Amino acid sequence: MNAAAGGHDGAQVGGPVTPTAKSRAVHHTLGLRDVSIDGGPLGRWQATNRSASIPLGIKQLEEAGNLHNLRLAAGEATGEFKGPRFMDSDLYKQLEAVAWEAGREGGEDLLDFLRRSAELLTQAQRADGYLNSHYQVVKPDRRYAELEWSHEMYCAGHLIQAAVASTRVGGDPELLAVARRFADHLVKVFLHEGNPGIDGHPVIETALVELYRLTGEQSYLDLASRLVENRGRGQIASGGMGAHYFQDHLPVREADTEVGHAVRALYLEAGIVDLYLETGDESLLASSVRRWEDMVATKTALTGGIGSRHSRESFGDRYELPPDRAYNETCAAIASVHWSWRLLLATGEGRYADLIERTLYNGFAASTSTDGTRFFYVNPLQRRYDHVEGDDPGRRHEWFSCACCPPNIMRLVASLGHYVATTVGDGLYVHQYTQGTIRADLPSGAVKLALRTDYPWSGTVAFTVETAPPGEWELGLRVPGWSESTSVTVNGAAAGATTNTDGYVVLRRTWERGDTVTITLDLTPRLVYPHQRIDAVRGCVAVERGPLVYCFEQADQADGVDVEELTLVPGAELTARDEADLPDVGRTVVLSAEALAVSQPDDGLPYSTRPPAQRSTSRPVTATAIPYFQWDNRDGRAMRVFVPVHPGATS
Repeated sequence: MNAAAGGHDGAQVGGPVTPTAKSRAVHHTLGLRDVSIDGGPLGRWQATNRSASIPLGIKQLEEAGNLHNLRLAAGEATGEFKGPRFMDSDLYKQLEAVAWEAGREGGEDLLDFLRRSAELLTQAQRADGYLNSHYQVVKPDRRYAELEWSHEMYCAGHLIQAAVASTRVGGDPELLAVARRFADHLVKVFLHEGNPGIDGHPVIETALVELYRLTGEQSYLDLASRLVENRGRGQIASGGMGAHYFQDHLPVREADTEVGHAVRALYLEAGIVDLYLETGDESLLASSVRRWEDMVATKTALTGGIGSRHSRESFGDRYELPPDRAYNETCAAIASVHWSWRLLLATGEGRYADLIERTLYNGFAASTSTDGTRFFYVNPLQRRYDHVEGDDPGRRHEWFSCACCPPNIMRLVASLGHYVATTVGDGLYVHQYTQGTIRADLPSGAVKLALRTDYPWSGTVAFTVETAPPGEWELGLRVPGWSESTSVTVNGAAAGATTNTDGYVVLRRTWERGDTVTITLDLTPRLVYPHQRIDAVRGCVAVERGPLVYCFEQADQADGVDVEELTLVPGAELTARDEADLPDVGRTVVLSAEALAVSQPDDGLPYSTRPPAQRSTSRPVTATAIPYFQWDNRDGRAMRVFVPVHPGATS
């Protein structure tokens, strides 16, 4: 790597989100290499991402035609354009994943892919900075004429994010040159020349803010602000899907709830918070927080999944959260992490880290098979034994015709360390628990902590101070909302610390090398009851342990026990069993509960004037559950997260 990688001990200049020194951020991010993950599920995901997922993605870019399309635009190939019009964005997300992975662990092959891709993009880019293979090859006379569907600025946004990542890890500078030429072109057209258009799919907004942070070029921040201000003023209401689909129904400060296409909505929110951080416009933050609170309370699946409708990949009504028809697109889970992370930086409130954790370990983690080579686009909370979508049984796929999710997964996994810890003044705050090391620069000097834990299988996390500056400084540890009891010790003695209003235990003292802090969280398995207004699961219950949502998969039930007939009773005892290596699943903790299998006649109409207790038979069984993120790695049979409460049972 070149000198741009800079920093201490090989640490990177920045990660995916690096607010400027003058920003309104309460928390400040660390460099990419300041956090090293070397164990637990997060460590395994990163290792698998490097060895299996990223090589698969690079191969698929050739096979699916993404690189071919750009060669057409560059005049280096002949033939037809392949795939949807936003094919370029898959390459850009893959480049970002490759960049973060190269910065995390190195790899000349990865840096070479960045270099070769930059060369191709340079050849494909027009003299005025424009770059979009679909419109250059298929519709050269329709530039910016179809913004509601064209994804032109969407693709540009992902290009910019890839270039920022490559620059921050010391990659070939040509990729940044390509991105800046395109960004300068957009500034000319949509800022200086006054084109009022906005892209139907946000992402350019947050990308431009990050490019401003990297380069200091004010026009990038100004264009991002212009695009956000133009949203909700009818610019794309003619898109055929209605203004709500495009979040173009109300100006951003006036909207109270998330509507329309879920990924679009949350990418826009990330850009709104980025603008607040750099401009200090409190009205932007207030409106975004208001919508986040509403989304969490009324439109979020237990797994953290977002977007309840297959129709238009969209949010539904408040409390419209069906388990079987839930869409919960993987990209929406990623966008949720992006948004919540920026809100955490802006406010310092641990509730945003809580949602990130819920989403990471459940709605996001379920998207990828254990071996890292198959992916979910859609993440339901229930699959019946005879489920089929067209000719698709609803299992993970190696790739998709619309392949937005796999490279998006790869870029988040490669940069997971970015979301673990931050600094606040003279304090180091830890938001996510995983085995590894954390290094940070405080005003008084460098801090380095070693983390040892079997989280999330165990609730005990031990921090050992390996490097400490002189004088007092703070260590803040998040207390997850799900932990009923929490204990903290320093060098084996009870710390007597309390949780502050932001959700953190804060320890302030003069630390010495070798000091050890241990936080123990309550991993007692628990039954979780849905809000009564969630009609689809009224009368049901789910199971959680620590940050993990569990599911009942047919593969784990005893012979003759149908997962569709399982019922639980309130107060059912849940027992945990460690599994060092469950076949085809890996390291896990299995939960078991004494339950009842309830069956009813299935002849005639599936309705009756008699209540269920009078027309059913039941027998005692043992119900077995595994973490939701580990489902669909075996035979692909039925699964459910919510199970009915036994007829006649009372809480």
